[in-house]
Amino acid sequence: MSATSSARYAELLEALATRRQRVYDYLLNHPYGQRLRPAHIQEAAFHYLRLGGKSLRPAVLMLSCAAVGGDEAHAVPAAAGVELYHTWTLVHDDIIDRDETRRGAPTVHVAFAQRGAAEFGFSDEEAAHYGRVIGILAGDVQQAWSYMLFYDMYTRYGIDAALVLSLIAELATDVQLTLVEGETLDVQFAARRDTIHLSENDVLEMLRKKTGVLYAYAGRAGARIGLGDVVGDHPLVAKIEQFCSQCGTAFQLQDDLLGVIGDSAKTGKPVGADLREGKKTLILFHALRHADEGQRRVLMEAIGNPRATPDEIERATKILEQLGSLAYTQQLAERMVRSALSALMEVPPSPYRDILQQWAEYLIDRSV
Repeated sequence: MSATSSARYAELLEALATRRQRVYDYLLNHPYGQRLRPAHIQEAAFHYLRLGGKSLRPAVLMLSCAAVGGDEAHAVPAAAGVELYHTWTLVHDDIIDRDETRRGAPTVHVAFAQRGAAEFGFSDEEAAHYGRVIGILAGDVQQAWSYMLFYDMYTRYGIDAALVLSLIAELATDVQLTLVEGETLDVQFAARRDTIHLSENDVLEMLRKKTGVLYAYAGRAGARIGLGDVVGDHPLVAKIEQFCSQCGTAFQLQDDLLGVIGDSAKTGKPVGADLREGKKTLILFHALRHADEGQRRVLMEAIGNPRATPDEIERATKILEQLGSLAYTQQLAERMVRSALSALMEVPPSPYRDILQQWAEYLIDRSV
């Protein structure tokens, strides 16, 4: 992000940093984490937490709570729960995608494959299996822990038990099932060579289910906590949920752009990783729909080819730019954010609504 953009978002970045600190103080000092055994499971569960993240989802939950007149402090356990829930999905997603780095460090399964080789003398194959096992089990523990954090709202702040149970039930059913569906579709789409038969709506629905659903839940949960809405039918809840869902999908579109043209030193992922994995992003969908035979051949040499050379990745990236696929994706993300903001404007004015508006604009202007 440029110095000009940093100045523009100074208030937002400070607000996000403050809420991130509150959430991580809560997480890193929570007694549940100290009960994790053996040491490799505990260390794996904390691996990404200690590396830190943007923590956008928990911040959105807390801001949504405050935007409808609630006390953010009462929402901190739920915000921590959403951050931890998101973290376990990253641990499992990295195994699924066979990613080797996240946030500039080895992914959990890679780090513990290395530990397995060093500490137990495992062969390469055994070490890789051990890393995946630790990653799967650590993610399982994180998911259970995330539910436990919601329970803290009842024990520490006296939030209505029916509301707490309802929020946990939504996370374990609506969110979980939708997210798993989106992740499965992502894998299936990546395996397909007939991308041209997918529709743009197919791709966008996959992104909404994979990414937008947890953002929508964060906004919905925060608003329900702020309003004390046990049933979840307050009109403001629906408006904030709509706002967050559209912003979440726009966030993923921007993430896909950064996966192609982002600075790997900032994103923490190798250049061309998404192309090598064969991810059927909206960028690739648009490009393959508009490419001529020669351009398609160049693209297909890189897409889904883990051994694609830097030159092949560079040639493919240039074609994505020439076909207007990068610009098209950026424009669509911007349209989604504009639509999301129209829903947000139905929420009464407040400093918290202003920060949410800045957050929406930041999503499509960020470089990390």
